[in-house]
Amino acid sequence: NPSPRRFCLYPGLSEDLVGTHPPGAHSLVAVSVGYFLEDFVDMLCNQKLRQSWELLFHHSVVIICFGIAVVLHQYVGFALVALLVEINSIFLHLRQILLMANLVHTTCYRLNSIINLGTYVVFRIATLAWMTRWLYLNREKVPPATYAVGTVGMAIMTPMNIILFYRLLRSDFFR
Repeated sequence: NPSPRRFCLYPGLSEDLVGTHPPGAHSLVAVSVGYFLEDFVDMLCNQKLRQSWELLFHHSVVIICFGIAVVLHQYVGFALVALLVEINSIFLHLRQILLMANLVHTTCYRLNSIINLGTYVVFRIATLAWMTRWLYLNREKVPPATYAVGTVGMAIMTPMNIILFYRLLRSDFFR
């Protein structure tokens, strides 16, 4: 169950991820849209397309889904749960920094690899599974167009994250 503390402080959030959200959540999701837009533009300008197309695609899906939540002031709770996925990004980015610094054969890299995979399972795979389940169970409460966007978003994000998990596992543990 994602963010149990948040659900304890705002019990309506676990029942209604469409219209219920805690104070500041809308601003957090709006700032996140800005971050994803900035990162998207940065990648377009500073990386080769063949190196970044997956992340550009990921960012596009997030920008659309979070953008809908921001504009409609609905689904902010759902977007808030989706932001749990980004907790793992800390360790993914640290991994990249350690790779660029050529520190692959260090205890720090090894420890980060273990934490990265652990947080990946908890904050990416489990959260996406929970979100997919919630969307399916609440399909009658969500308008068809929004349900379609959410379903397509989850159908894109889940396989992308499973593939990335496999790549991380293969790269860091089965070399």
